[in-house]
Amino acid sequence: MPSALTLVTMNYPHPLLAREGWPFIIICVLLALGAHALWGGWAALPLYVVAVFVIQFFRDPPRAVPADPHAVLSPADGRIVKIEKAHDPYANREALLISVFMNVFNVHSNRSGVEGQVRGVQYFPGLFVNADLDKASTENERNAVVIDAAVAGVAHTVTLVQVAGLIARRILCYVQPGDTLHKGQRYGFIRFGSRVDVYLPMTATPRVVPGEKVSATSTILATL
Repeated sequence: MPSALTLVTMNYPHPLLAREGWPFIIICVLLALGAHALWGGWAALPLYVVAVFVIQFFRDPPRAVPADPHAVLSPADGRIVKIEKAHDPYANREALLISVFMNVFNVHSNRSGVEGQVRGVQYFPGLFVNADLDKASTENERNAVVIDAAVAGVAHTVTLVQVAGLIARRILCYVQPGDTLHKGQRYGFIRFGSRVDVYLPMTATPRVVPGEKVSATSTILATL
């Protein structure tokens, strides 16, 4: 019997710490070591704590991919804050919206939940209100990726929206229209607390509930 999970190794040349965090990690570690050398360990303790926090924030482990061909996977670590019918303004359709809120202790690497080709990428400047609030989906800085997905051989539209939060000030997206994405493939990063909105076809069946903790790639959000 085949395994229910397969390990994703694609697009993970640095599977422990995200490359986006290397400058921050190096600076924090050097400051802590410098303070230790000048003033001693106790004086440097706050800087060591900051360095540990920064290192844990930028961790970026590989993840196991569920083998279910009908599955739409979570694009982010965090907590489900919303499951509802909504208008997808990026693909101009009615959709099922599932929102994943990431706090500062979650992995902030964003990964594709489906196989497919990127139809469009749209960036919108905006506010930085708490990403846990409903209005963050439409008022905050955000970046939308519309994907023409193939789920179990059937064409569907799936939209992934990176939303900045109260502390987040930088959305990074590495795909362009025409690019091909694979399930579990890393496509972006958001720094320091945020959310990802997932717009699915109305025929999607949710596999999570509000308040549930999810993990990028390994958690099934819904099936199509």
